[in-house]
Amino acid sequence: MTTKIDKTNGGDGVRDAAPVAKDAVTAVDPRLLVRQEGFKGYVQEFGRKLRSGELGALPVIVGIAVIWAVYQWKDDAFLSPKNLSDLSILIVGTGLISVGIVFVLLLGEIDLSVGSLSGLAAATMAVLNTRHGVPEGLAVVIALALGAALGALHGFFFAKIGVPAFVVTLAGLLAWNGLMLQVLGTTGTIQLDDDGFVQRLSSHYFSQLIAAYGAATVAVAWFFLAQFLGARRRKAAGVPSRPLSEILVRTAVLAVIAYAAAWRLNDYMGLPLALVIFVAVLLVLDFVARRTPYGRKVIALGGSVEASRRAGINVDAVRISVFALSGLMAAFGGIMIASRIGSASQQAGTGNLLMEAIAAAVIGGTSLFGGRGSVWSALLGMLVIGSIASGMSLLGVASSVQYMITGAVLLAAVVIDSVSRRTQRSAGRG
Repeated sequence: MTTKIDKTNGGDGVRDAAPVAKDAVTAVDPRLLVRQEGFKGYVQEFGRKLRSGELGALPVIVGIAVIWAVYQWKDDAFLSPKNLSDLSILIVGTGLISVGIVFVLLLGEIDLSVGSLSGLAAATMAVLNTRHGVPEGLAVVIALALGAALGALHGFFFAKIGVPAFVVTLAGLLAWNGLMLQVLGTTGTIQLDDDGFVQRLSSHYFSQLIAAYGAATVAVAWFFLAQFLGARRRKAAGVPSRPLSEILVRTAVLAVIAYAAAWRLNDYMGLPLALVIFVAVLLVLDFVARRTPYGRKVIALGGSVEASRRAGINVDAVRISVFALSGLMAAFGGIMIASRIGSASQQAGTGNLLMEAIAAAVIGGTSLFGGRGSVWSALLGMLVIGSIASGMSLLGVASSVQYMITGAVLLAAVVIDSVSRRTQRSAGRG
């Protein structure tokens, strides 16, 4: 029999406690032992994560590094300042659309209408501005509101009427593409003002050296503070947390990447405004997804609808809002694409835009089965897809080969996701 000291309420400090077996071992979270083992502990932890399917974004990051190394070996122009700057602008429009797809995938659903919605938003913005004299800023706001409203309409039919998301968004794909053609009329293509606000979203660069290096500094400082404060909160709560040494190593790695990117961008024309917009959106929506009750509700719905309903979550409201957000981001992406190419046309939102937006989210690590993913998946996935396209273009490879390679990468991402879920269930974590 063991005893436990109790000095409260003026007692004698001794009271009986529950019996403890002689050879009992106190359970300790294995993650708490990792740092005590040094390098060996990290290797063992990596093996545990590999077996349980918890590698996160690491496979994607390694894949990007391999793709860049291969293309740079084949053509040293791939990592040139101009090509990297062009790549950073190329990924923005589709990447913004993919961010909305991430939230839909977190629900375990799909939105097939985002391509058509992006084209409709671009057409609406262009027609209002050039034909009806609406100021560009107001035209953009109206186009964004239209995207959100039509996305909410999809969510209403899905959540309230019970129409499967696949069906209602497929109907939206067809309907909004037809409406876009109707809005554009017989002209088919509307050129944007070269000196206008929308055009400058993609053509403007912050040419001062301090801009890119300052942005890199802010990003590194924000990352360190977020990691440090998070670790301190976890330590105060008595749960596993990263030590300061690991946080410093992670920050140093990010600093190398951020300052290298700033250096290459400054060697061309500077920091693109479009890239700043994209990263700012990612930061805001990452905070929404991970740090707000709304984000936790979205992830909970992706895990189990019935459990979420019993927990008091307004399932219908969350579903409608997620599709509204998807429509909003589709409209934003469509406007950025129109800004990059300088026009809104009947081809906007068509072709492989929809597939690239969905593929980017999945390739970046968001699960097709719901409940797991990050808005940064859109950036990582678009870097993979954009790098493949850029490298193929430099090497003069046919677009048909590019599609086949992108399809193979998408299949590999889905296979990894499926295997990961299976191994997590086997490890009792799924």
